[in-house]
Amino acid sequence: MKRLLTVGLVSAMILSLAVGCGPKKEAEAPATEAETQTEEAAQPAAEGAKKVEVLFYQFNDTYLSMVREELKKLDEADPEIEFSFQDAQGDQGKQNDEVDATLSGNVDALLVNLVDTGAAQVVIDKVKETEKPLVFFNREPDNIDSYKTYDKARFVGTQIEEAGVMQGELVKAYWEANKETADRNKNGKLDYVLLHGGLDNAEAIARSEYSVKTVMDAGIEVNKIGEQIALWDTEKAKQAMDAWLAKDEANIDVVFANNDGMAIGAINALKAIGYNDADTSKHVAVFGVDATEEAKAAIAAGSMDGTVMQDAPAMAKAMYDLAKNAANGKEFIEGTDYSYDASGVAVRIPYAKYEQ
Repeated sequence: MKRLLTVGLVSAMILSLAVGCGPKKEAEAPATEAETQTEEAAQPAAEGAKKVEVLFYQFNDTYLSMVREELKKLDEADPEIEFSFQDAQGDQGKQNDEVDATLSGNVDALLVNLVDTGAAQVVIDKVKETEKPLVFFNREPDNIDSYKTYDKARFVGTQIEEAGVMQGELVKAYWEANKETADRNKNGKLDYVLLHGGLDNAEAIARSEYSVKTVMDAGIEVNKIGEQIALWDTEKAKQAMDAWLAKDEANIDVVFANNDGMAIGAINALKAIGYNDADTSKHVAVFGVDATEEAKAAIAAGSMDGTVMQDAPAMAKAMYDLAKNAANGKEFIEGTDYSYDASGVAVRIPYAKYEQ
């Protein structure tokens, strides 16, 4: 009996230890990259450094990723300023919450890349209450005059018509130099499809309008086969191009894309059916905007025909200069080479054509 009791007690102790040491619940899955990358802190800065919060409409944008990397370089080289970055993930409500949270903390200036360009006044009204300087960038609001309701608000961006005009000039030059082969169905018209960034974005609207208008103003007859809002997204652009090719493969001469990401999506669709490779004569001309590294590589390989350079380093430098001045209580462009356009509140960064 004693032996049986001893065995039972030992068994009970082992069972108790096993239960006590074992996991009480299933381990949580690690956070995804998207979850861990909604906020980025810059390198530690010197004591007393001016803190600038940079709110992006989304990190997952190739051009804006380039701008962010350039800002990090500027930050690392300057101990007197400290940047932090937030990702609204394409949600204006989330960005509004980010603005509120930022303003409740210790911040000297804000740089805001709007999700919804119609929400500029909402953001201005929030920041105005705190009298913090505010610089919008890249995504121009529907009404630039809304900035004039707050004397500490400015804009850094491009002249939105310029990218469309330059893209149209690239297409014009391509058509005139290659008309015999570029006019694929021999109807004497430039038959095109257009990948649109979104109807809520002034730059997308201007690029779509002025690219085609520039070609038409040059006396070239055009025919629109299709237009699709692809929201700057490579995969959505590929899906649109897949559908157009299934219906009108023999008729499409040129692809206008509002950005390089969508241009690459179109190229991926073309390559999937044997077009736009170096070892094939089958080619549909594709033009984008941004001059990303992927686009430059595609142009060098002959699968893409041209793009318009949106200067990420120049954009970041202007943002940095204006934010640092304002955070230190100076006028935004004091001591710089920048000047305001006719609006009196906007600094414009010029585009440039990029082709092989």
